[in-house]
Amino acid sequence: MCGIAGELRFDGQAPDLAVQRRMAAVLARRGPDGEGFWNAGSVALAHRRLAIIDLSERASQPMVDAALGLALVFNGTIYNYPELRAELRALGHVFFSNGDTEVILRAYAQWGEACAERLHGMFAFALWNGRRQELFLARDRLGIKPLYFTQTATHFRFASTLQALLAAGDVDTTIDPVALHHQFTLHASVPAPYTILRGVRKLEQGTTLTITTNGCTQQRRYWFLPAQRPQVPKSEEEWTEAIDAALRLAVKKRLEIADVKVGVLLSGGLDSSLLVALLAEQGVRDLMTFSIGFEDSPEESGHEFRYSDLVAARFGTRHHQYRIPNSEVLRRLPEAVDAMSEPMVSQDVVSFYLLSEQVAKTIKVVQSGQGADEVFGGYGWHQHLAVDFSGMPVERLRRHYFDRDHAEFAGMLEAPYQVDDVSSALLAAKLNEPFADEFIDQVLRAETTLLIADDPVKRLDNMTMCWGLEARVSFLDQTLVELAAQMPPELKLGSGGKHVLKRIARGLLPDAVIDRPKGYFPMPALKHVRGEFLDFMRDILDSQACRERGIFRRDYVENLLAEPEKHTTRIEGSKLWHLALLECWLQRQVDGVA
Repeated sequence: MCGIAGELRFDGQAPDLAVQRRMAAVLARRGPDGEGFWNAGSVALAHRRLAIIDLSERASQPMVDAALGLALVFNGTIYNYPELRAELRALGHVFFSNGDTEVILRAYAQWGEACAERLHGMFAFALWNGRRQELFLARDRLGIKPLYFTQTATHFRFASTLQALLAAGDVDTTIDPVALHHQFTLHASVPAPYTILRGVRKLEQGTTLTITTNGCTQQRRYWFLPAQRPQVPKSEEEWTEAIDAALRLAVKKRLEIADVKVGVLLSGGLDSSLLVALLAEQGVRDLMTFSIGFEDSPEESGHEFRYSDLVAARFGTRHHQYRIPNSEVLRRLPEAVDAMSEPMVSQDVVSFYLLSEQVAKTIKVVQSGQGADEVFGGYGWHQHLAVDFSGMPVERLRRHYFDRDHAEFAGMLEAPYQVDDVSSALLAAKLNEPFADEFIDQVLRAETTLLIADDPVKRLDNMTMCWGLEARVSFLDQTLVELAAQMPPELKLGSGGKHVLKRIARGLLPDAVIDRPKGYFPMPALKHVRGEFLDFMRDILDSQACRERGIFRRDYVENLLAEPEKHTTRIEGSKLWHLALLECWLQRQVDGVA
């Protein structure tokens, strides 16, 4: 796990190595264990290392094979690298290191651009082919690892974070109105290739990109997700056994493919608790688990320790529990914003930031339960969608999922930022893609292949990696996701959601954990906005910078400030926080006000 960056020039000039060093410096927190640079002619590569597999210097990056004319920088983990390594050795390849990085290098040498299809795991990499004078980039199927880029008439630059590209300079930082519509409609999920800034794009998940020295680009999608029943029907018992086996294997791979200890971020929900149970079954000794909680509000508890304590006690884990007062949350909130490659409004983003800080003092790799709700139908809106049959598919989704209707969006923004209902158009096209049997199949596939990368997965990556902590997501294992997509919706939506996972968990976990109502990780102060948190948001939205930027209509802002707790989204997010977070991010990341 690492931070990567680089540049390809189109004008015959050599890349400025000072630019590479600036980008690498911004990525230092993603890779505290080492730094490396390489350049030749029109290309330069930079790398910051977090050593997880093959801790020796032989696995350092950029990894170069001069005989093949190849150079590679890579961020992620390839879980099938031992099998690929054996296959490549049988084909005559000789290895000088023991990790997964060199497997990518030699897989490309053997199979060219098709190498991405053979890699199972989470990855973003850039590989320079000196013989063909091409830069080849690839991103994993589900977008677990980020890859941002900028392109001008003179150069192409890429990096693991948007901040690294800003540090390189020469970036158009004007607001992209299309991305703004997604930001305020899809829970701050801005699907690739867009970002909130016009001049920065990101490689789409499951996609490769080839760039030549004259600036020509070719993009190819290498993975699609069918969501159809198999030709030979399975019983509920057979589906449960198949999902159980695939999940256990996913957990095992994410445990074994590491040369360091692996722990669990334990929220107390079904997903992370099930990971603890399966790791305990693997015979993990001294399993470490980590939980965080916050101050209660009159409306709800600020923690789920009741459930995480049950799980820790059941499996005898070495449990770490952190309680964070609101005063500390407010003081550290700007730091969490600084760690965001893009503006993120989910309440638990601050939780992950503060928890990861503590976890990284003890361990370098954790498993986390992200993805289970999207893959197995665990959210409340999935239940609503299953019984709402009125209108076209995108209309049904809009009623239960969108943060704002387009009319409200139009009334929120000043004229320069007005666009058509691009979020509805995007989701309508996604839902209409072929090879999905039912409406719920369409919805879950859209969430898994389009939206998840830029909401829960992105915030997990950003908040853990800024502390040099690798988070692994077993529920987004390729084989498990592909299998689950074929499963009948009733085996997902039953039992109030995630029916098949609850069946697997029964007898492993305490019933109280399995049967608890579905909730979102609590951060009451960012949901029920009042007191110092309200003052914080008011100061941001009343600032001169915000007024001069001119994104929001003042009457809309004043209406939210007057009664913040009355203005929430369909999934109970604070609309005031949505505005304040975006403006805070722009001030700190773009304006440089810290």
